[in-house]
Amino acid sequence: MTIYEYWQAFKKANNIEHDNYDAWAFGATKKTSLELGQLVLDGLKTATSSAYGLYFDEEPMPKVGDYNVIVDYKDNPMAITKTTKVYTTPYNEVTEAHAFLEGEGDRTLAYWRSVHQPFFEEDLESVNKKFDETMPVLCEEFELVFPTETTEA
Repeated sequence: MTIYEYWQAFKKANNIEHDNYDAWAFGATKKTSLELGQLVLDGLKTATSSAYGLYFDEEPMPKVGDYNVIVDYKDNPMAITKTTKVYTTPYNEVTEAHAFLEGEGDRTLAYWRSVHQPFFEEDLESVNKKFDETMPVLCEEFELVFPTETTEA
């Protein structure tokens, strides 16, 4: 099923008339996209984060109410989420609560930092920026809206 077809199935099941959504995968690898997408489907991952320095004028920041088609590494749709909260905070002030909502590893802040710092360093390097413990992090919380126990893709 294509991203478009998946979105159309969601629209039909939920009486949505617009086509305002963004499609993206978690992480930068096949393994990460599949694992984190599955955490969303399992209800364990209800948040994500990114280095604020990666957003540019032409790239809109997420906002409450946005729909996201979560895809795997081959752009196969896995889920649709709806953004419920967006905020920025310094990397060194990301909370234990946010790390728990991200659902990764043992769900602790220590684990979150151990995987996000190298990921942010690599992402920032690609745009000639450096990681810094006080750099802003964009934190986003979301809810799974499709598929649900009562709908199928």
